[in-house]
Amino acid sequence: MNIKRNLSIVVAASLVSTASYGAAVVPDGRGNGMGNAGVTSADYVLAPFYNPALVAVYRDSDSFGVLFPAIGIRVRDTDESLATIDDLQDTIKAFENGGSGDQTTVDQLNSYLTRLADDKPLAVNGGVGVSVALPIDTISSNFFARGYAEVIASTKIAADGGNSASAVQSRYENSSVDVIAFGLEEYGVALAKIFVLSGQQVSIGVTPKLQQMRTYNQNLSVEDFDIDDYDQTEKKKNAFNIDLGAVWVADQFRAGIAIKDLFSQRIDTLAVNNTMYRYELDTQVTVSGSYTSTYFTATADLDLTEQGRFVNVNDDTQFLRFGIEGNAAGWAQLRAGYEIDIEDTLDNSVTAGIGISPGDLVSFDVAGSYAGDNQFGVSANLAFTF
Repeated sequence: MNIKRNLSIVVAASLVSTASYGAAVVPDGRGNGMGNAGVTSADYVLAPFYNPALVAVYRDSDSFGVLFPAIGIRVRDTDESLATIDDLQDTIKAFENGGSGDQTTVDQLNSYLTRLADDKPLAVNGGVGVSVALPIDTISSNFFARGYAEVIASTKIAADGGNSASAVQSRYENSSVDVIAFGLEEYGVALAKIFVLSGQQVSIGVTPKLQQMRTYNQNLSVEDFDIDDYDQTEKKKNAFNIDLGAVWVADQFRAGIAIKDLFSQRIDTLAVNNTMYRYELDTQVTVSGSYTSTYFTATADLDLTEQGRFVNVNDDTQFLRFGIEGNAAGWAQLRAGYEIDIEDTLDNSVTAGIGISPGDLVSFDVAGSYAGDNQFGVSANLAFTF
């Protein structure tokens, strides 16, 4: 088994099957290239994923927009656990197929187990999204669907009982991997309108949406662990939620706020070996400021609230994001950014991306993030504007 290959397959399959997207990662090649910022700088096609108020912030020439598709994934495997488990399982096969009498095989097997005992949890998350936007003066709208999935795996390795064949066999037979996962589907419409208040243009937006949350909780032996088995203990919950947003526009300057998931949600996993986890989808508030012109954009987003996710798991995040973009007359774009996790759950990330938009009708955006060899992300999207 190649766990890295299966990991990619399971994440992709779970995302495609949901045909939607969720809260933690926006699969946007433009925003991801700019440090994952976008609360005041995203365009009206991607507005529901960042700030519904941006649905009403568009150019005079815009009349219709389609996003199909957008996809993104982020991986954090600080201690290269996936590769170690792959090697461990190969060595177990060699051990059980006549290698138990080879002390080199026994020692190697014990070494892999010891290495995994100190590993930090590995995490993968990603999403996909689609949208159809209708920017009009009366009330601009954007119909969207999006899906999000995240998987966390942590090892539980038995104590070292020595380097004899029987002791090492007992050790791996009593070692396991805990896998917990969360999936979110959303379907909604973002509505926005620009108002003139005391001579100032302010866009106000709201997004009513339906959500379906899913949790998974698995405990698998290290010998049998396969990450695509994570969905065998599914639990579901449906909910209604609302996003709110506002953007103040003054020439090339913007300031705004986005409130995602106004109604906090909770969902528990099924209990496995008397262990149950709770996922919290908390209200998230982000403020932003940006400078946007024809040839250059600079933006910064700050989360005022942390995103807790799984209770009693060290996966809380809270971000400060910066991004810049250079635009070559609407035909091509070059982007860079920096993302800081105030909670220190994720390492700080450097991001970069490019865009190709011939005739300003079709936009293809690709981006990547990097925070060391074992924490990285990629995203891409295709959009059409008329």
